[in-house]
Amino acid sequence: MEEKTSQLTGDQCQVDVQFTEEYRGQIPQIIDEIVESCQRETAIAHYDAAMIPSKESVIEILEDLKDLFFPGYFHQQGIDSHSLNYHVGNVANRVFEKLATQIARSIRHECRRLHSLCTQCLDRGQKDALAFLEKIPALREILAGDVKAAYDGDPAAKSLDEIIFSYPCILAIMVCRAAHELHIQGAPLLPRIMTEYAHSVTGIDIHPGAKIGRNFFIDHGTGVVIGETTEIGERVKIYQGVTLGALSFPKDDHGNLIRGIKRHPTIGDDVTIYSNATILGPTVIGARSVIGGNVWITQDVPADTVVTIEQPHLYYKWEKSLFGSAIPKSQQYENHS
Repeated sequence: MEEKTSQLTGDQCQVDVQFTEEYRGQIPQIIDEIVESCQRETAIAHYDAAMIPSKESVIEILEDLKDLFFPGYFHQQGIDSHSLNYHVGNVANRVFEKLATQIARSIRHECRRLHSLCTQCLDRGQKDALAFLEKIPALREILAGDVKAAYDGDPAAKSLDEIIFSYPCILAIMVCRAAHELHIQGAPLLPRIMTEYAHSVTGIDIHPGAKIGRNFFIDHGTGVVIGETTEIGERVKIYQGVTLGALSFPKDDHGNLIRGIKRHPTIGDDVTIYSNATILGPTVIGARSVIGGNVWITQDVPADTVVTIEQPHLYYKWEKSLFGSAIPKSQQYENHS
């Protein structure tokens, strides 16, 4: 008997999918296998435990902080001198409530994880949130210096407004400065959630533990990595692809990583670091030094030093001109610089 084949017509393609018991009936077994996997691989499952911070709420907090740091630029823009007090008050109260809740969740989770005594997380969450809000005027002053540094350091910038609106480094630095304050207050989880969100949006990876001085500018920014124990002085400028990382990771006698030790560079005041430079270890770069592109540094650099790699050997060769005719060999040359 000749086998019949069916072809879908255009009209049949418009019909909604009809779920059949043949396939749906296999789902319960799959569910059982997923549950069994959750019970087996507990390191990546979180149930029967205290509530953890909400990443979505943390992002909402950062969006509100943009309104406090740069009022009138984002979200509600029609703010005047008469409505400023109301606007700031509304946003500040919202940040306080959300931040206190997320801090309390992070502390409660840490207590459960470490089996430590109760630290009255609800009360501490409100105290820490209030302490953070008190730092906002000082943080705004520092961020104003960062914006001015970007304007002074980039001849392509047309205005301060353009920098605030569009430069990824300002978002990354804003988030890092806010996260750093929570980090030194001892809030678990939240600072890292904040900076990794900024990393995902801007391509700039700054650990909240890094100490960054005033008037900091990251030009372009994509691929920048700044490690946890990095210390950066004032008026420092770095370009895309720069890594301020660790040279090695010391371990104890049991083979476990030793945490909390200095393992990242210290960058002095007025240092410029050009694109794709890599500086590793607890290396010290002296003040006013210039680090050229693509260098690899693992030892201290004295103040007022220029570090560059040797000029590469370049060879230029053209077989044909733009119009298809061959170029005489006499016009081909090597660069032995």
